[in-house]
Amino acid sequence: MVLKFIKEIIFLFTTVLGTLGNISVSVNYMFSWWGGPEKKPIHLILIHLAFTNIIILLAKGLLNTIAAFGLRNFLDDIGCKILIYLERVARGLSICTSSLLTVVQAIIISPRASGWRRLRPKSAWHILPFFFFFWILNALISMNLIHSITSINLNISQFKNDYNYCYFTLESQKTKWLVLPLMVLRDAVFQGAMGGA
Repeated sequence: MVLKFIKEIIFLFTTVLGTLGNISVSVNYMFSWWGGPEKKPIHLILIHLAFTNIIILLAKGLLNTIAAFGLRNFLDDIGCKILIYLERVARGLSICTSSLLTVVQAIIISPRASGWRRLRPKSAWHILPFFFFFWILNALISMNLIHSITSINLNISQFKNDYNYCYFTLESQKTKWLVLPLMVLRDAVFQGAMGGA
């Protein structure tokens, strides 16, 4: 009983404090963006990163907190699909945006004689196409989730995973072996770019 209470409190505090912290970071950089004379690409990247973290915290943290407090069957089928899809897309966005932040910072601090210096974004607006690409890439990679997530309320005989609020149904091997390498490739490329920077 005590451990359950501790788990509930930990989920609640991490979700609330994480969300408030990311909102304050986002608002701070938004004011710097709109109020400052120079619009830096780093500010735009940090705003996007904080936004993706807020999505993760609200989609996954809120669901885990509600489930930790013992509420079951609080989402219908569409709610499960939307929240888990958003969480998975935001997870990929967080990896991609962190990679972009690392690469841009490495380019900014590179020596003037370096060939990397040419790649330095001249304007913050040069960063926006990367965000658009990240959203499209992660939305497409996570598209299979729409078919494999179902509400805990539905009567389905084959379940793969139980998250206390939604089930993942078994996928076809063809879909599994198409999506899994794409996710691994995305993570490897963007984390490799971070490591290389």
